[in-house]
Amino acid sequence: MIFLHILFSMLTKRISVVFLLFFIHFSFYSQESRIKEREYTTARIINDPPIIDGLLPDSVWSNVEWSGNFTQYSPYEYEDPTQKTSFKILYDDNNLYVLIRAFDTEPQKIEKRLTRRDGFAGDWVCVSIDSYNDNKTGFNFYLTAAGVKADVINSNDGNSDNTWDPVWYGKVSCDDSGWIAEMKIPFTQLRFAKTDNHIWGLEVSRRLFRKQELSLWQMIPRDASGWVSNWGELKGIKKINPKKEIELIPYIMGSLEKGDKVEGNPFATGTKWGYNAGLDGKIAVTNDLTLNFTINPDFGQVEADPSEVNISAFESFFSEKRPFFVEGSNIFDFPLMGDGNRTNLFYSRRIGRRPHYYPDIYENEYVDMPEFTRILAAFKLSGKTRNGWSIGIMESITNREIANIDSLGINKKETVEPTTNFLNIRIQKDINNGNTIVGGMVTATNRFISNDHLKFLPNSAYTGGVDLKQYWSDKKYYAAAKAHFSSVSGDSKAITDLQLAPQRYYQRPDMNHRTVDSSLTNLSGYGGLIEAGKQGGGSWRYGTRIWWLSPGIDVNDMGFMQRSDAISQTSWANYIIYKPFSIFRQMNFSLRQWSWFDFSGRYLNLGARLSGYAQFVNYWSLNTGIFRNWKDVNRSELRGGPSLVFPDSWRTWIFVHSDSRKKLVFSINGSININPNNELLYQNIGARITYRPLNELTISLNPSYSVNYDIARYIETVDNKDGIRYIVGSLSRNITNLDIRINYSITPELSLQYWGQPFIYSANYERFSKVVDAGNMDINKQYHVFLENEITFDEANNTYTVSEDGKLPFEFENPDFSVFEFRSNFVLRWEYIPGSTAYLVWSQGRSGNAPSGNFAFDEHLTNLIDVNPTNIFLMKFSYRISM
Repeated sequence: MIFLHILFSMLTKRISVVFLLFFIHFSFYSQESRIKEREYTTARIINDPPIIDGLLPDSVWSNVEWSGNFTQYSPYEYEDPTQKTSFKILYDDNNLYVLIRAFDTEPQKIEKRLTRRDGFAGDWVCVSIDSYNDNKTGFNFYLTAAGVKADVINSNDGNSDNTWDPVWYGKVSCDDSGWIAEMKIPFTQLRFAKTDNHIWGLEVSRRLFRKQELSLWQMIPRDASGWVSNWGELKGIKKINPKKEIELIPYIMGSLEKGDKVEGNPFATGTKWGYNAGLDGKIAVTNDLTLNFTINPDFGQVEADPSEVNISAFESFFSEKRPFFVEGSNIFDFPLMGDGNRTNLFYSRRIGRRPHYYPDIYENEYVDMPEFTRILAAFKLSGKTRNGWSIGIMESITNREIANIDSLGINKKETVEPTTNFLNIRIQKDINNGNTIVGGMVTATNRFISNDHLKFLPNSAYTGGVDLKQYWSDKKYYAAAKAHFSSVSGDSKAITDLQLAPQRYYQRPDMNHRTVDSSLTNLSGYGGLIEAGKQGGGSWRYGTRIWWLSPGIDVNDMGFMQRSDAISQTSWANYIIYKPFSIFRQMNFSLRQWSWFDFSGRYLNLGARLSGYAQFVNYWSLNTGIFRNWKDVNRSELRGGPSLVFPDSWRTWIFVHSDSRKKLVFSINGSININPNNELLYQNIGARITYRPLNELTISLNPSYSVNYDIARYIETVDNKDGIRYIVGSLSRNITNLDIRINYSITPELSLQYWGQPFIYSANYERFSKVVDAGNMDINKQYHVFLENEITFDEANNTYTVSEDGKLPFEFENPDFSVFEFRSNFVLRWEYIPGSTAYLVWSQGRSGNAPSGNFAFDEHLTNLIDVNPTNIFLMKFSYRISM
């Protein structure tokens, strides 16, 4: 009842002007006429197909006519392109052939930037195919003027995924009239129904890099709400059969790890050899569904996660980089708090994560811990049927991981992670020509726990959700709704731990609408979302959203969430100026407002943001804005203690980016977050410098430096006969890092990549206090700052002692610290034949710390250099077999 009262109150009292605008605008809206759809008719090749060499056309190309008359999409919408473009398309039983003639009156200015696949650098052309002809799914094949391939798959009439890597062929050449691109796209890489006469969606596009100009064969208005649904048509393909390909890619890998040798530790000998082998594969199960699988995968070539120091109660979120889980990941996306938010029913980094348990070890004992949980096998069944069903099923099983422990020569083993099965099923259905989309998702995590010390882990966790999206008026307007649930079961210890976890903290003294029940063996919860808005047509975009997550919901066994017990309302409005005017090429403004409450109706947060972006006619750009955050009720800072009120603040930022067409490109950004009462101050400055001395070589430096101050951050909880006391201190943090990237592409198939990141973090605590009135909206009245006669520092033991009148003294360690790290990856990648790859990888890691919060940059840098590194050398070979 409390939840319904809050939701009704938010709907009736907090509806924003933006939400009203949606209905007013829609009521008076008259549907605009669509641009006439273009058609291209291809022809079958009777004899020999063209040779894909990018040279002047073979005679077979004379079987079809050229098509051209492209139109500018940007920057000057509907105007003629600066340069002309024409194309032809042929086909045979197995392939689609595309020839694109990109004319250029200044061929010496054609930008031929050599990168790895999916670089999208310089001039390029693209052919896009909707072989499902569902107006939602597009297969895009790009070829740059340097001969670099890129590929993107569209879903839901606009969402793009460049992790898709089909096997196809393309070559380019340049002459006095411009440049030529030839492509051969096997039908095995497309999905289509079996029919005598095919009609596919078709788009051909071209980017002229030096003018940042995009032109289209089938013109699509920039304010259109869809993308694939606005393409033209490809006709003339007759009597071809869908291809059911079987693709197997076995791999072998060998590695050598060199690190410190630790005297007495039998596991730290300084040298560690490794080897592995496995199999990746792809099977076209039906014309519409593809099965991808991997057996004993290895991801040693994947770039390391960036360094960070996390002082919050919550775990960090890291992006997925493993190819099997990255490719086609869009279909398994189910955000709980709106698109783009990390709170999701599925977070693939759960699969193959670090083990949950670390053994208790004693003096003279050493442990050899597995770094990650090994994935025994995983498969994905995905695709879209001809009657509008989108299907995604992912099944993974991870190994029972064991730590080896040595105690004075006596070895023992201890399980640190049980065998676990992960299942994810995602289904969506298009209705009414894609104007209505209904779907659902179910995840299941099952652990096979046989050890008592692992009973803090749930035995099983199930989550699910249903979603609905309805479009109107050529998809310019939409409404969406979601409902989701979770159910986690296990030993009472596991369920108690969930109640005490940062997402809930049922033990908080001010948590009045939930209590800890240590007898429970199941925890369940629910959530939902309602949203409506305008996403296309004209210059205005706006909408509003309400979402809620009950106190008991938990999706973290396979998903990701940092908080529950929350109800939030958000409204936004954007105004976009597409057409260049005065000194501007384009411009947009954005206004956003939000509020948060918990399920008891307690205020949590309120904020608003105004921002703007402009690109100038000299191709420089500017992004700036102002952000107002009212007082924030932080329920997690005291790690289960009462909620603290964090200060309100103003934030502003500026981001300046130079002309990206130049060999030397740079950007500068800065921000400041300030509280008028000096209770908070965050300052950040950063830059990115990219230099391309050669078309094949790019050097990028991305330094940043932050200085942050908080009036109070958690240090320790003291519990003795005088009661529980929460110790906090003002915190000053200095953070600096430098991302270094060097990319050298010898050919489109052979490349060198280097990434390195030195990282220094110092945290200095002062003004030590105890919490005396948590939740007081007068920030300083929440704390009692220890007086000089109440706190002393013991330098020899690096501890503080607090002695208050009439109470037992207590100690806590000096919380100051510094961390310095360096991580790097060097990767030589060679795709020696399409789909078959060889890797040579060198990874290095250095890590150290100091019990001081002083930001002594030179000293920390020297210490970092003096740290003995851990080096890993790896070679991996894979070979594609197609049947």
